[in-house]
Amino acid sequence: MSNVKAFVDGIIQSNKVAVFSKSYCPYCHKARNALESQNLKEGTMKWVEIEDNPDCEKIQDYLKDLTGSRSVPRVFINQKFVGGGDDTAAAAKNGKLAKLLKEAGAV
Repeated sequence: MSNVKAFVDGIIQSNKVAVFSKSYCPYCHKARNALESQNLKEGTMKWVEIEDNPDCEKIQDYLKDLTGSRSVPRVFINQKFVGGGDDTAAAAKNGKLAKLLKEAGAV
């Protein structure tokens, strides 16, 4: 688990926006659409598809430890957990996402 922890923590810590996703997940597509509608600066978002990672289950277990849920997507902005697909889409609608991205220097 320590290499999984290092992998996940490293991605969260080294990117203004970090998203753990599965390519076939409709909620992940919802989160991606919400984030991409915000005109992110090049290189500020790291999108990680985990379904083909041999540690996929362990990654989701660790994400549950961090966020309270194993589901994807798990969206982090400025190293803080923002939510999943519905949360990210709602934040885009109500202006909270733009504010968080601005504070993180991602837009």
